[in-house]
Amino acid sequence: MPRQSEQHGTRDRILIAAATMLGEDPTARLSVRGVAERAGVSTGSLRHFFPTQRLLIDTVVAGLDTVEIPDDPIHDTKRAPTDRLLACLRLVLEQVGTGERARAHMRRIFEAYILSSPTGDEAVAYLALERLGRRRIERWLAVLADEGAIATGDVGSGARFLLTVLNGLLTERALPAEPLHPDVEEHTLRIAVHAVIPDAPVTIR
Repeated sequence: MPRQSEQHGTRDRILIAAATMLGEDPTARLSVRGVAERAGVSTGSLRHFFPTQRLLIDTVVAGLDTVEIPDDPIHDTKRAPTDRLLACLRLVLEQVGTGERARAHMRRIFEAYILSSPTGDEAVAYLALERLGRRRIERWLAVLADEGAIATGDVGSGARFLLTVLNGLLTERALPAEPLHPDVEEHTLRIAVHAVIPDAPVTIR
């Protein structure tokens, strides 16, 4: 029987492999065979720790939810709350990029979850990732709520609204339309931030 430390090592390798796969491709299926191969373990070992794909996905996403962003702008209290939130939202857009990178990202989303009806496990995977993105924004807004910049009760609805705005901008980046000028995108973000922090002076350009 494997020692407890070896079991923990195997479980950690599985979670690291799955998290890496999601980092490389947010639409990664995280199949048992694929994750086991990436982790260098048998499918039986993976099933021992994670009997279902749903448990594996939920555990990975829960772990990612606790990861702190290095130099997170939301903690830079020398800046106004609106400027800090704007900087955080820009980080999300920068992760996807523009041009072909943005198109490739949206293409993967479309092919994985829209082109055909997703299976139960695929739907669970998408909902888990969507929850991860929303929770990140909720944490940013919670910091501002603790400072009194917004009402505590507005954190959940504000996060959902901002996530919708970000999804719209990411879609615009991917469409074969006239390139979205950075100033126009910034204008949209500022309006969104002003909607979430209505009492703060936000310059609309």
